[in-house]
Amino acid sequence: MVVQSLVQSSIDAQADADAEISSPPPRRASSRLQGKPRPQKELLVRRRVQLLDEHEDGDREGGGLSKRANVYGRRRSHAENEAQEASSNGALEGGTGKPSDPLVEKSDHVKVKETLRLFNKHYLYFVQEEEKRCRKVEADNKASASSKKASKSSKKASKSSKNSKKEASSPDTKVGKAKRPDLKALTKMLENKEILRGTKRIGSIPGIDVGHQFYSRAEMVAVGFHSHWLNGIDYMGQSYSKGEYSNYTFPLAVAIVISGMYEDDLDNAEDVVYTGQGGHNLTGDKRQIQDQVLERGNLALKNCVEQCVLVRVVRGHECKSSYCGKLYTYDGLYKVVQYWAEKGISGFTVFKYRLRRADGQPALTTNQVQFINGRVPQSLSEIRGLVCEDISGGQEDVPIPATNLVDDPPVAPTGFMYCKSMQIAQNVKLPTDATGCNCKGTCMDPKTCACTMLNGSDFPYVQRDGGRLIEAKDVVFECGPKCGCGPACVNRTSQRGLKYRFEVFRTPMKGWAVRSWDFIPSGAPVCEYIGILRRTEDVDNASENYYIFDIDCLQTMKGLDGRERRSQAVCLPAVNSLERPDDQSVPDFCIDAGSTGNIARFINHSCEPNLFVQCVLSSHHDIKLARIMLFAADNIPPLQELTYDYGYALDSVLGPDGKVKQMFCHCGATGCRKRLF
Repeated sequence: MVVQSLVQSSIDAQADADAEISSPPPRRASSRLQGKPRPQKELLVRRRVQLLDEHEDGDREGGGLSKRANVYGRRRSHAENEAQEASSNGALEGGTGKPSDPLVEKSDHVKVKETLRLFNKHYLYFVQEEEKRCRKVEADNKASASSKKASKSSKKASKSSKNSKKEASSPDTKVGKAKRPDLKALTKMLENKEILRGTKRIGSIPGIDVGHQFYSRAEMVAVGFHSHWLNGIDYMGQSYSKGEYSNYTFPLAVAIVISGMYEDDLDNAEDVVYTGQGGHNLTGDKRQIQDQVLERGNLALKNCVEQCVLVRVVRGHECKSSYCGKLYTYDGLYKVVQYWAEKGISGFTVFKYRLRRADGQPALTTNQVQFINGRVPQSLSEIRGLVCEDISGGQEDVPIPATNLVDDPPVAPTGFMYCKSMQIAQNVKLPTDATGCNCKGTCMDPKTCACTMLNGSDFPYVQRDGGRLIEAKDVVFECGPKCGCGPACVNRTSQRGLKYRFEVFRTPMKGWAVRSWDFIPSGAPVCEYIGILRRTEDVDNASENYYIFDIDCLQTMKGLDGRERRSQAVCLPAVNSLERPDDQSVPDFCIDAGSTGNIARFINHSCEPNLFVQCVLSSHHDIKLARIMLFAADNIPPLQELTYDYGYALDSVLGPDGKVKQMFCHCGATGCRKRLF
């Protein structure tokens, strides 16, 4: 429709303007600032934003997400557990890619999380495209520089050099600022009709609680929270005057963003004086350059005063972790209690709106976010409940402290030996016949890198933020010891060890747990599951060992026993285990972290996790012996507990007496299944 095309046009305009670019666990069954734009570009952006507002009365095409298996879904040991999972909490679709039961509705929180993960997948894809563009421009510029240097020997060559100089300075050959991959991701979702909600609503949005954090304005649009990626006021136009909202006068505001972009704003947390829209200098210096008019968003806020309609308030703050430079926190519903017009600081007429936070809501979360982030310790002396300064004993580059504010007296984690590299059992032999790529320094061209070609058509990672996996795959092939590239190669992303500041902490109901003091972006490698690599048959009787992780990459690729099949854009090397005729429902190998392991052994289960499991091959290509990596499924803010889904089938764990064992789940997720197994 018209509005959708205008949204896409304004997104493209912004991109072209080069605008500013988060009881102990049992045995693990695997689961899977702004520069000043040129005047003509500023006018283009302004005009398209105005056109978007003028057509706001029309309905924007959207619609729910299409039915698809979620690439970060969970794996199951048995097929019947998928039906149990779906009936208990409407969780993400998994299994073999079959559509979920149409009679079972996903929870609102799951819909939001699933949509944001899809957005992040598109975002990382466009980051990869931008990295390709920059590499090509740099290569072209180097070639141009060499050509100019060689051409200085003659006047004709000199003239050619001048032309080359002009060509090199043209927009097509400048690296420049990165185009906005978040806006491109939003455009992709609009084209695919993957926006979560196509219609607006008054009040809170199901699945988005007070305190929810967005890492760009585009994310708000993707989940239907705020329909503008640039404007501060989101409102319902005349098209909503029929049906459910027929008793209201339109336009009517539904949400505002407070981000300090207007010089006349006054934010006192519970009480806000908000400046209307229009007449603002788009270059980002916050100054008014013309009078505001009582229309569109301004008129919508006025109507909220007269009809006592609550609006959603989001606050934006500077944040280095966010790819757009800001973090946006939903702070709840506010009542617009008053409006007036006055001369602003710059001498132009502005409309002012006083908003007051509605009663009965959770405590103001922006203050809490600032407090939580502020209390991340800067030194060991600031850590409350410290029981161990470094559980790794100096093995990791960054110390891992342990804290205990639960037990009295407090105790430290015991009963294991920390080890940062995999230990191999005597009766297990790792293959050594894998070949490597012939790249030098770092792998650059996916068409010539032998390792990358095994992953399909491109690198599985982007270089941004130290390396991020674009999407979960059946298996990721990385460069190994026989490759010509060095440790900085993007296709060695998971091999660089721990890079975040982790803390092991005691919980009241779940034993030990893990959190990060740093923001972890989606797709970033968190840690490898380390222990002793054993044959599964050697640990079958270890019923009390709660730290065994089955390497079921092969079973997942085959979709056996209801396991979730993932992106299969990989070129598998010849491995005889793929076609072995005997029963392969049980993995041949596992990782035993009972007595020896790393920080991964302390990561708890959640029915709605923020990590996912990824099988990785680097030093060899035997899928049965793949490395088990944990990656971030979401943008994870500091101090949020790290979790993944253990993937148990209910009633699948037997005790020494042969009877079914049960363990209750205390993950606390909105869609908790109540039982771990």
